[in-house]
Amino acid sequence: MKFLSLTAAFLLVCFFASAQILPSFQFGLKAGANFSKFDSENTFSSDNRAGFYGGVWARIGAAGIHFQPELYLSGKKADLISDATGEVNKVRFTSLDVPLLVGTKFGAAGIGVRLNTGPMFSLIIDENQSFGQAAGSVFRADFKNQALAWQFGAGVDIKKLSLEARYELGLSKINKSGYPGTKLNLFTVGLGYRLF
Repeated sequence: MKFLSLTAAFLLVCFFASAQILPSFQFGLKAGANFSKFDSENTFSSDNRAGFYGGVWARIGAAGIHFQPELYLSGKKADLISDATGEVNKVRFTSLDVPLLVGTKFGAAGIGVRLNTGPMFSLIIDENQSFGQAAGSVFRADFKNQALAWQFGAGVDIKKLSLEARYELGLSKINKSGYPGTKLNLFTVGLGYRLF
């Protein structure tokens, strides 16, 4: 009986070790929702607004560590509200986002928990501003066409499906003028599917 227990324990250890140590490459699709909010320096407040994202991901890993580059199209929305006048500027971005994440995964038998972190580069390909009140050009911002952020996230993999949540902390100011020190922070939830 003791021999069988030791054998079973040894096989389990080997199974977990092989799942974490052997080099692997995976590729898949992902889509989800984002909730974005501007972080501004005291002059404006911001409301969270829901947007979308969708694209592809790859995962290259060995020895329990993986590198996960991604490429997705993202629609981000946020409302800027003037603290002085209450005027609202509804800002909409469409961007091409490239997270470069490093992470680890725990688990086996097709089920696991992932932790990821890393920089995210964003190229803004379209930007639109509309006003809830007659704010005029005074409340209009001039935004940059790129941004830098840092992502922190966790996910659960079940066979080929994955569910994940991330927080994206804006590192660079995205405005050229119009608002003082505006950064864009996001919370995202998404669903992924591994093709191979």
